Amino acid sequence: MKERLIQILRAANAWNVTDIHFGISQNSGRKVTIEMRVDGRIRQLKEDPDDLRLFHYLMYRADLDLSGAMEPQTGRFEETVDGRRMSLRFALVSSYYVTSGVLRILNSRDSLQVRALTHDEEAADWLQDITAHPCGLFILSGPTSSGKTTSLYTILNAAEDKRIFTLEDPVEVVNERYVQLQVNEKRHFTYDDGIRQLMRHDPDIIMIGEVRDSTTAAMAVRSALTGHLVVTSLHSFSCVSAIHRMMDLGVQEYQLRDVLTGISCQRLFDCPQGGRTGIYEWMDRKEIGYYFDHGRTSENFRPLAESIRQERAAGTIDADQAEAELAGS
Repeated sequence: MKERLIQILRAANAWNVTDIHFGISQNSGRKVTIEMRVDGRIRQLKEDPDDLRLFHYLMYRADLDLSGAMEPQTGRFEETVDGRRMSLRFALVSSYYVTSGVLRILNSRDSLQVRALTHDEEAADWLQDITAHPCGLFILSGPTSSGKTTSLYTILNAAEDKRIFTLEDPVEVVNERYVQLQVNEKRHFTYDDGIRQLMRHDPDIIMIGEVRDSTTAAMAVRSALTGHLVVTSLHSFSCVSAIHRMMDLGVQEYQLRDVLTGISCQRLFDCPQGGRTGIYEWMDRKEIGYYFDHGRTSENFRPLAESIRQERAAGTIDADQAEAELAGS
C-alpha cells in the first residue's frame, strides 16, 4: 500500500496538487475513485484493485478509528517521497451511501524562505516584517487551497530569537522550533485551556491555526489584547471581507481597531517556468484605520485583482488561471 500511496503523491507533486479526493460508493460495490483538481478540472486516476485497501491504510496511518468510519474524523501523518518529507492530513466524512476522504499535502519539512512565496518584492517585504512587530493581530486570509498554511509557517520560520507557541486544531505541520498545542474537545482541552497554558510561558509569538468560529475569533483577539503578537489564518476572499468576517463572528469594531495590525489575502498560481507563486493584497495598520474611518479602502491600497493583472501581463503566472480568477472576482 505504501508504494501505491507514493505513486499517487508523485502524481500530485507533478501536477502541483494539494488535495487528493477519495470516494467510496456503496451502490457500486464499494468501488474507490481517486481524483485531483488539476488546472481547475477534475482528473480521475486510473483504478487499482487495491484502492479500498489503500483507503483503509490511509485511515491507519492517520490514526483514525477504523470502526468509526461513519463519524467525521481527521488525522495527520508524514511520508517521504523521493527524499522529500511531506506532511499529510487525511479527513474523512460519510453519508449513508458515500464515504469521502481528502488527503491534503500540507507542505514539506524543508523550510521555504519568505521571498520564495511571491514574485512581488513589496509583498515579500510586508510579509517579512510581520514577526518584527512586538504585538498585535495579523490575519492571513484567502479561500481554500490558496496557500495560507504555507505562508503562515514560512513567516514563523523566518522569525529569529522568538519564543513561538502554536494552538491548532489539528497540528498540521510538526516543527521542533515551536511549542505546539493541539485542541482536543473530547479530552476537554479547549482554546480557553490552551490560551491559559500559553500565557504562563512568556510567548513572543502565538499562532492560532485558523479562525473558524466565534470561540477562536475571541481567543485570537484576547491573546493580542494581552500585548502579544498573534498570527492566524481566516477563510475569506479579500482583506475587507476578512474584517467583516471577524465582526460576523462576534468581534467588536473597537476591539479590531485596538489589535488588528495587518491583514493579507492571497491566491496561488502556477508559473509558466515551473513552480507556484502567491499573489497578495494587504492592509497595514494605517490602511485598516482608514477603512474603519471612511468605510472604504484608500487610494494607496492595491487590490488583489490589480496585482493579478500585473503578473499576468508580465508573464509570471499562468494566463488561464489568472483569467479564471479575475472572472470570478
